[in-house]
Amino acid sequence: MTIGSSLRRWAGMWMSEGPKSPWGGNGGNKGGDGDDSSGGGPRNPWAFPPEGKRPRPGGSTTLDELLKRARRGGGSGGPGGPSGGMPTLPGGKGMWALIIGGLLVAWVALTSFHTIGPEQRGVVTYLGRFGGVLGPGIYPTWPAPFASVAIVNVDEIQVENFPKGEETNLMITGDQNIVDLTYQVSWNIANPEAYIFQIENPEDTVRSVAESAMRAVVATSTLDETLGAGRDVIEVRVQQMMQDILDEYNSGVQVRGVAIKNAAPPSEVEDAFKAVTAAQQQVQTDLDNARAYAGQIVAQAQGNAAEFDKLYEQYRLAPEVTRRRMYYETMERVLEHADTTVVEAPGVTPYLPLPELRRRAAAGEQTQAQPQSGQKAGGN
Repeated sequence: MTIGSSLRRWAGMWMSEGPKSPWGGNGGNKGGDGDDSSGGGPRNPWAFPPEGKRPRPGGSTTLDELLKRARRGGGSGGPGGPSGGMPTLPGGKGMWALIIGGLLVAWVALTSFHTIGPEQRGVVTYLGRFGGVLGPGIYPTWPAPFASVAIVNVDEIQVENFPKGEETNLMITGDQNIVDLTYQVSWNIANPEAYIFQIENPEDTVRSVAESAMRAVVATSTLDETLGAGRDVIEVRVQQMMQDILDEYNSGVQVRGVAIKNAAPPSEVEDAFKAVTAAQQQVQTDLDNARAYAGQIVAQAQGNAAEFDKLYEQYRLAPEVTRRRMYYETMERVLEHADTTVVEAPGVTPYLPLPELRRRAAAGEQTQAQPQSGQKAGGN
């Protein structure tokens, strides 16, 4: 109640005139015919003001008077007190003290309470010195600049692509070949304190370490390993080397993975490289065919050897019978498709050439079929 009444009193003190009625006269005066000069009641709003009360053209208004007083500092007898400054509160305190106090309260409220999300951590420093790590929640600290909190996201997986954009990324392999390599590195923050204080530019440091590790590993690998099945081994080696280097820096960074996206020869020699690759594939195909043929021959030889072993066992049990059977089987294979003559003592008996007769009969049928086909074609 005291502050409200004081404020109302200040507002009244700023007014240059006392309270008036709606019609322009003093509220305390009564009577009159509408002319406030006579000290009567409220003036008729439709009546023309008296000659002495008419506003002069260009005369000052209440707003002009307030602006003049503000420029003069309020005057010696103004509502601000004898000094003409800001109006005072009961007890002698000025309005500036209230404003400054409000700003102090707002400053403390805004800089002393910090909200940390579930995936975040807050690194507290007091006058530049490490003061601890805040977990998820709301925490009070000293106001700035006495204390500050740097919030970092420890769950976010950050990805670095090499190279940036459409640039080429040429590297030399262990067998003195050049390869254009595109790869990706993913990492996150494992130690917020080390991440904030140990390295100045964490992202640039991670990129530099990743590029150095990849070039070091590729320099000890062959071109075939880089382009082919050796990619998995290269990725594991690069990840391990990166982690070792970053741990030596005490960077607080955890390498999540390394993935080779594309490995190809430089565009200037791509055609020649394709030709070499095709020749290597053809060589590999010929080697596979030769190995397969050698395997067949060896298997056949092994079968023949096993069959000979069985035949030898039979010959050893019955030599004469086995010898005669082998002779007959051999003669059957030799004379199966041949015209033969049987010679018997005391004379010569010709063998009936049945295979020859069959061949002659087949040749005659073909000769008769050809003229018949020609007559049909001519008739059409």
